[in-house]
Amino acid sequence: MAVPAPGCVERVLRDGAVVFDGAQGVRRLGGTARLGPDTAFRLASVSKQFTAAAVLALVADGRLSLDGRLADLLPGLPAYMGAITVRHLLTHTAGLPDYEVLMDAAAARGGPVYTPTHQIDDQAVLRLLAATSAPVFPSGARWAYSNSGYVVLGLLVAAVSGESFGHYLERRIFAPLGMHSTHLHVPGKDRIAQRAFGHEQISAGVFRVSDQSATSATGGDGGIYSTVADLTRWLRALDRGAALPGDSELAFQAVRLADGSATTWPTQADEDNLDPGGPVAYGFGWFLDPAFGLTRRWHFGTTQGFRAAIDWFPDRHVASIVLCNRMDLDARARALSNVQPFLGP
Repeated sequence: MAVPAPGCVERVLRDGAVVFDGAQGVRRLGGTARLGPDTAFRLASVSKQFTAAAVLALVADGRLSLDGRLADLLPGLPAYMGAITVRHLLTHTAGLPDYEVLMDAAAARGGPVYTPTHQIDDQAVLRLLAATSAPVFPSGARWAYSNSGYVVLGLLVAAVSGESFGHYLERRIFAPLGMHSTHLHVPGKDRIAQRAFGHEQISAGVFRVSDQSATSATGGDGGIYSTVADLTRWLRALDRGAALPGDSELAFQAVRLADGSATTWPTQADEDNLDPGGPVAYGFGWFLDPAFGLTRRWHFGTTQGFRAAIDWFPDRHVASIVLCNRMDLDARARALSNVQPFLGP
């Protein structure tokens, strides 16, 4: 008899109603608990839309400005960060170095070695950034997907609100929408109910639990766990314009560079570069590239053990969610394939 494998939970919404639902697999290899709409998955970079929502809440409350300078908000940073604004961080145009590159460089110099059992956290990321003396590019001059920027945004939310980032998210974003199974996970300090554990495939049909990496303890760039049921609440609220505080349309305006030009992916290939040199449209925590000739707001998430994707077509009031606790499946492709039949003429 085949051993139950990890898998995915998938859903499509049209006008707020569930029109496609699928779930297959187990939460953890060797266990019997099945995946379902109430299973909590690590969202990885799908978390970024919630980090952006927290920033927009502070802006709506008059506690933060999108044009506020990082140097004024987090004192003690290098001079080159003086020109970086909150808006630059939200839109991946800040030019901050990649903290994973900085981790490797620091380890090579005899600094801390981060592992799945000795993980880097947000404050350690900030220390690495503070120890650098130059940007990858001047703020506003280019676009490059930046986990560093979203870690810093989580720290900014905590500094400005006077609360932990996770508590602020729950109080200001999740609880008002009834997203009671959505949390910023802090390893070793909290417990995720009905948690899916991540897996990797080591040979055809053979998996092992592989749930954590050296970077699994950071927050604003990818540390949120949620369920398909809660993401359904989120997307329904977005579709009726009730999810984001203040001027929600700010999140869905594609950034342009300081010289007015459109943004493109960097030319060099790496794991965070989907289309080297190709066009990209990004707002605040959302990609805005169209699909099937339609306006689309979307994001994907990739981390150790998990794959995630959300596609939302606001003009058609249709959305797709895919959360997987295995790394060999393409959640982005599944989300688009699932949604296409429901987009209509």
